Amino acid sequence: MEDLRVAHTARRHPASDGQTAADGVSGQSEILLNRYRVLSRRGTGGFGTVCTCWDTRLQRRVAIKRMPLTDATTSAGVLTSTTEEALAEARTASLLAHPNIVTVHDFETDGAYAYLVMEFIDGLNLSELLARVEGGVLTHDEAACLVSALGRALGYAHENGVLHLDIKPTNIMIDRQGTVKLADFGMATLASATGYGDARGGTVGYMPPEQIEGFLVDERADVFSLAVVMRQALTGHNIFFGRDAKESLNKILKTAHSRTSASLAKEDQTLSLSAIDHLESALSSDSSHRPADISEFADCLSLELGNAQAGEQSLKNLIEQSEEEEDESWENTHIPFFVRHPKVIPACSRALALCVTAELMFFILRDLVPSSLPFQIVAVSISAAAAALWPPLGSALVLSTFVYALATISPTSVSFPLAALLVLFSIVWWIGAGRTDRFATGAGLLPAALFSSVATPALAGAALRPLPAFLTGLFGFVFGVTFTKALSLHFVATPLSYELISSMSLPSFWILCAGNAFSALIASYISKKRTRGLMLFGQLLGLIVLISSIILAVYVKNKSFWPTMDWASIVFAVTLCVLVCLGIVLTGPDARGREGEDIDELY
Repeated sequence: MEDLRVAHTARRHPASDGQTAADGVSGQSEILLNRYRVLSRRGTGGFGTVCTCWDTRLQRRVAIKRMPLTDATTSAGVLTSTTEEALAEARTASLLAHPNIVTVHDFETDGAYAYLVMEFIDGLNLSELLARVEGGVLTHDEAACLVSALGRALGYAHENGVLHLDIKPTNIMIDRQGTVKLADFGMATLASATGYGDARGGTVGYMPPEQIEGFLVDERADVFSLAVVMRQALTGHNIFFGRDAKESLNKILKTAHSRTSASLAKEDQTLSLSAIDHLESALSSDSSHRPADISEFADCLSLELGNAQAGEQSLKNLIEQSEEEEDESWENTHIPFFVRHPKVIPACSRALALCVTAELMFFILRDLVPSSLPFQIVAVSISAAAAALWPPLGSALVLSTFVYALATISPTSVSFPLAALLVLFSIVWWIGAGRTDRFATGAGLLPAALFSSVATPALAGAALRPLPAFLTGLFGFVFGVTFTKALSLHFVATPLSYELISSMSLPSFWILCAGNAFSALIASYISKKRTRGLMLFGQLLGLIVLISSIILAVYVKNKSFWPTMDWASIVFAVTLCVLVCLGIVLTGPDARGREGEDIDELY
């Protein structure tokens, strides 16, 4: 299938095939068909898009191809009869069971898309393999194994009335045992019926003339495509490749007027004349001149090329060698914790929101309604439950109750202006970050709950997107300082205003404020790729920025370092950074992307 790779290959070589970290819309871990959690995402291919997923029910990796079904000429969501017939044919074709055909576990539709759920192939496709071997060519023994296996797969399919119509290197998989498998049976017919891609069902450079021109096709179309693949595997290039179908057709017809045997013999001087003749006849632009039996063609060509068994062992060695050259890190060889246990991280975010909400609501209500302990208990319990159900609701309740306390406890002429400023500041943060990310509530309220103004950057840098992380780092510091002072003053607005004005008049306040915000921003930005190494590096760099701001603030305030150093804040920042790093190492990077993030579209 187009761009179908194993999961570790998808992670290690993202640039090679234009992979995007894509999806979404929701910001939550993406689930397909209410069962398959996306591990890696592939770029759009010939008939759709492929991603590697984790089957949460059977606990295994699978590959899923998704393609649109709606005909461009019909209204949205309505399938034409042609599409319905093609869908039925594709479902039948996907049920082919053969050792050299990629197994299809499931074939589902939702009216607008078709989902092909296939086995996970631990290896490479032919295109990847040719890119790794010297000269981009296979040995004759390896080619013999290749054509023999493909001939068996296609012969079996033809016996069951199924044409492939899209044989190409990226549809040919080779696993760690050297077994060759062909993928995407039935997809070409479905793609053609739905008007997807080239609308002919095949791939430019591998389609025979009759398929390009939209004429009737039979088994000899697959013979032509197989011969093109074999010629490419033997010579290192595809002589029929073109920018579009018309250019490819012109090259095929031009070649038909000149003998290809001379050029083929020149490119591979060790190739036997009989093998060249077999390839030349299969590459004929006239289907009537091609072999009608693909199994017979493959057997004859394999026999002329070399020893298929030796070729299978050689392919196995190539795959193993390629795997050894890859980075065998824990991240590449293990399913991330959050995939195996998808409910743990959401549960942690809810638990954190519950705890900080309950604690802060208790402190506020203790002074707001000091004489009513039952009311305090009920209100704290309801607020904690609301935070557990939806974390942003917890921060909204805390902030609104905090502002109400400042405005009503010992009200003076400064109570309402102070409350209004806090409302404006809180709304900006809540809209920009608090409501969009489940960890934002915990990260934003943590400094107030822990009585430490440096408690936000580590968690915000690991869990939030750059802009929300920056806003949360800024908000967490200011709210932490404000809440701590308000608590010591029993939420009386007038003395709190004087305290805040006094603090904000000092450059050290703004140095620490900027340090918290930029520490979270830097850690989050470096962690954008969601790889374990970058996330840990982002945490380290963010910690350096935060500690530097603490030291600078101390120096600016006291004109000295060591005698007045704020060691408690430094130790606290280091401790939180270590705990977050430990969580990153144990759970692995959350490949879903941060919640609320608009990732590129998966399909």
